[in-house]
Parts: sequence; C-alpha cells; structure tokens
Amino acid sequence: MLKGKHILLGITGSIAAYKAAVLVRLLSKVGAEVKVLMTPMAKQFITPLTMATLSKHSILVDFYNPENGDWNNHVSLGEWADYYLIAPATANTLAKMAVGAADNLLLTSYLSARCSVIVAPAMDVAMFKHPATQANLEMLRNNGVSIIQPGSGELASGLEGEGRMEEPENIVGFIEKMEELSSKKKTLAGIKVLITAGPTYEAIDPVRFICNYSSGKMGYALAEEAALRGAEVTLISGPTHLPSPKNSHIKLVPVTSAAEMLQASERAFDNADIAICCAAVADFTPVEAVGEKIKRENSEFQLLLKPTSDIAAALGKKKKTGQYLIGFALETEDEIANAKKKIHKKNLDFIVLNSLNDKGAGFGGDTNKITLLYNDGQQMNFELKLKSEVAGDIINAIECLMINKK
Repeated sequence: MLKGKHILLGITGSIAAYKAAVLVRLLSKVGAEVKVLMTPMAKQFITPLTMATLSKHSILVDFYNPENGDWNNHVSLGEWADYYLIAPATANTLAKMAVGAADNLLLTSYLSARCSVIVAPAMDVAMFKHPATQANLEMLRNNGVSIIQPGSGELASGLEGEGRMEEPENIVGFIEKMEELSSKKKTLAGIKVLITAGPTYEAIDPVRFICNYSSGKMGYALAEEAALRGAEVTLISGPTHLPSPKNSHIKLVPVTSAAEMLQASERAFDNADIAICCAAVADFTPVEAVGEKIKRENSEFQLLLKPTSDIAAALGKKKKTGQYLIGFALETEDEIANAKKKIHKKNLDFIVLNSLNDKGAGFGGDTNKITLLYNDGQQMNFELKLKSEVAGDIINAIECLMINKK
C-alpha cells in the first residue's frame, strides 16, 4: 500500500525517539522512501548517524549547513512528501504547531507541507491530559492534522497512564489505512446523500429527557465512507460525544429532538439522491415538556407520552423515482419478521437489521453485525465487523442498487 510513497519523518525530543528507528525500518520494509527531520533536542535521544543509516538519507536538523552554506529547503521537503509524520511529537512541538511557530526546520516544513500531516504524541500523562495540550490537539484536528492517540502504560516518569507513543507497527498501519481511504474510487461523485445519526433527546423538563444508548458511530462511519467515495453528504445528527467530521464533503446539521430531525431530514431529502435513516430516534416523547424543573415532592409521578414522527416513513411518502431510501432496524425478538414489515410500510429499498442478541452488535461499540433485507425478499448476511467496514458494505449495497436500476 505504501510502496513508492514519500514519508517525511519528524523526530522531536522525547525518550520515545528510540521507536523512530523501528518506524523507519518498517516503512522502508513496505517500500516507502523515508527522509528524516530532527529537532536539536531529538539528537540527545537518538543519533543522526543511526537514522541516516536506516533511512539511507542525510538527516536534516538545521536550516543550513554552517560549513558550506547549503540551505535545507523546507518548501521542497513539504512538496516532496506524500505524508509528513511527526513521531514522537512532544507537547512543546504540538503547541508550536497549533499556533504556527516556525523556529526550527521541522516546524517550517510542517507549515510548508501540502500533504497529509500525522502526529503521534508522546509525553507524561499529566502533560497529555492538561487542558492546554488537549486544546492544541483539537486545534490541530481542526486544521486537518491526523492524531494517532497515544497508548496507556508505564511512562518514563514511572507513572502509569496515557501518553506512550503508539507502537511503530500500529503507526504504519494507520498510514496504510489513510492511503487506502485516499485511493478510493470516487464512485459517488456528484451524488447527494442524506444520513441521520445518533439518538434524539425528548425533553421532560429543563434538566431531564428521554434518550437511548446510541453513540452515533454507525451513522458517522456511513457519512465518512460516502464522502470518501465523492458524495456530498448532509449528516443530520442528534447529540453525540463524537468529534465533528473533518471531511469537507460532510455538512453536519446538529439537532436535538425527533421533531427537529424530521424537519431537517424532510428539507434535505428534497435534493438528495440517497437517504440513510441510521439515527436511533426516540419512539416516544412527552405529551408536554414542563418549563420548570419537576420537584420530587410526591412519591409517585406519571409521565404521559405520545409517539414521535416516523422519519423513515415520512421520507418514504415523499420518495420520488430515482431516489433511494435505506432504513435501520434494531430488534431483540423475531428480528427478521419485524424488520421485513418495515420495508414496505416505509417504502424502503432495503433495511439494515442488527440484533442486540448478537454479541458485539448494537449501541455504543466499535463493531456491528448486520443483515440486509430487500423489498424483493433478498437477504444478505454479514459477519461481525468494525463499523467502518460495515459502512463500506452498506454503501456497496447501495451502489449495486443504483447500477442495477440504470
């Protein structure tokens, strides 16, 4: 996957710099060409000679060679690289990157880079957890930098916790995954996709609400997969703890209640080619939300509920020729029979069924196990997979529908 790719590796002053040697070996082994930049402090932890021997390139530290005046061109380095990986990345370097400081060659090369930039933080747990470091990481994410989350374990200080630079094998795997995603064919270029995700909050009073355990991970994975294939995605999301998508082809529309999600979905569906109703919308909402906090003065309290609007069914009534509508069903009993009823009732092209009886499927986790049920009776079963992979299976199924109907 990385054969022939140019990797610019930046090493900063951390005890984890010793892992950079293994990193260069692994990258070279998969066919990448690696050039190494080091900060002056990094030389205290691993020698330039070691890195030069492994990379088969001279190590760059300073802006110029004081002996002959040769200039190390940070602009050309940024143009040469397909990926700029900074590993280890100290708290100091992350802070400088966040504010655009340019006091060494590694940083000026970052500011000049036109490629994907990846950082693998390495520091003590307190430094990593500090609000300033977390704010810097969030700023870098917003600027398009990919963060490889550090692992937990024994640190150089002797403490236990987050802050260990991720292992070289996993870092190489991270870059390979990025390369795989970036090389995806734009099979959905020009297609507009509407996706609903996450739960809804149905207010009882100003401090209480009805909700469910949905994390939103499946819907966000679908949005990312569709965008990587070139689609323009409108992601209508209930409240989640997930970071906002960074892909410029994803427009995030935050909502809170089922009524708000319905309104936003109907508006977006008018111009959509594909709609995927993945959100776990609350089935019931209070008849009336109280304006003040309900006091616990009585031993009993009755809450009157009414059904929320069925968003998939509402879109199914509006569906026009050439539009595709996909639904989701989470069942605990008679899964197939209950899911099949929804296909025709909601005018779906197919429904994605997952069962809470399947270990690793359902709310909250990173995996899912699905069955696709079609309106013509066809059924496709899939094994337990990461939700990112499940998203690929679902988008593949939609593309097959589109091809077959041409």
